[in-house]
Amino acid sequence: MSIPQPPLPVKPVVSLILTRKNLAPPVIQRLSAYFGPPDLVGPWWPFNLTDYYYREMGAPLGRVLAAFLHLADPGRLADWKVFTNQVEARFSLGERRLVNLDPGYVAKERLVLATGKNYPHRLYLDHGIYGDLTLIFSQGKFQPLPWSYPDYARGEVPELLERVRRKYLWQLKELTDK
Repeated sequence: MSIPQPPLPVKPVVSLILTRKNLAPPVIQRLSAYFGPPDLVGPWWPFNLTDYYYREMGAPLGRVLAAFLHLADPGRLADWKVFTNQVEARFSLGERRLVNLDPGYVAKERLVLATGKNYPHRLYLDHGIYGDLTLIFSQGKFQPLPWSYPDYARGEVPELLERVRRKYLWQLKELTDK
C-alpha cells in the first residue's frame, strides 16, 4: 500500500505572451505581488511557431518567461491560474487580451502548466483548471512529449527552464540541509 506523503515544494513559473515588450515589466510587477519576487526573467523571444493567438491579440507577439524566488505548494496551481486570468483581464482592451499568462511549476521531474482547456492528457485540478504535463526531465535535460507546445519542445525555452531547475534543486537542498 502506498502511503500518501506531502509533495515537495515547486518553483513557480509564468509564461507571458505579449503584444508589446513594454508590457512585461508591469505584468511581472503584478505577478510579483502574488508570487513574490522573480529570481529570473528571461529575454523577449518572438512567439511565432503558431498563429493561435493572432486573431485575438494581433501579431507580432513575444514570449517572456519568469521564475519566482519562493518555492510553493504544487496543489495551488489551479489558484495560480485563476489569479493570472484576473491579471489578463486587467491588461485587456475590451475583449482583446494584450497578455496571455500560463502559470506552472518546475519540479525535479517535470514542467507542469495550468490551462482552462481540457484534452485527454490533462488532469483536472480545481476551479475549471487542468494541469498539463508539458515536459519531463530525463537523461539530463527537459524532454518534450507528443503534445508539448513547439517552443517548449526545443530552443531557448527548455534551456532557460533547465537553469530554473538548477536553481530550484539548489533551493531544495538548502531546505533539506537545515
